[in-house]
Amino acid sequence: MQEDQLIYQLQAGDEKAFEKVYQMYSRSLYGIIFNITRDETVSEEILQDVFMKIWDNASSYDFNKGRFFTWILNIARNASIDRLRSKDFKNKRSNIKTENFTDILESKSNTAGKLDAIGLQKYVDILEPVCKKLIDLLFFKGFTQKESAEELQIPLGTVKTRNRICIDKLRAYIVE
Repeated sequence: MQEDQLIYQLQAGDEKAFEKVYQMYSRSLYGIIFNITRDETVSEEILQDVFMKIWDNASSYDFNKGRFFTWILNIARNASIDRLRSKDFKNKRSNIKTENFTDILESKSNTAGKLDAIGLQKYVDILEPVCKKLIDLLFFKGFTQKESAEELQIPLGTVKTRNRICIDKLRAYIVE
């Protein structure tokens, strides 16, 4: 079945199409979610929420605005970041055990698996170092633009401008 046809069926409320979408994308989305949250239970909950959002909002997907995978990836990424920023999540994390600190520190520096999981590694590798670092912080580690500015020790306006430039470059590489 063609992906476009599958998406049309999903938009029409076809449960079989939804199951197929779940089979096709759940592992990739879970990988993205887990790499942001670093918590299996939370990642599974978010994945469920993401697929409920996909089901509920399928009709809002527009073929002309981008690829379906990009659309659902943004839903997963945003849901993960929203959860990280939630008061409940922060309260649970404040009581974290010390043995988890090693994993958290390692996850802040390891993005190779994240990029490879969604097929972007070869495109990101082409970018200059400043773009690699910025995309890593904003899209794979869930930093806000303000947090990225602090991390990189550059003005917020510079982060915003570079982000736009870097995303445009990445988009150009992917579309070519």
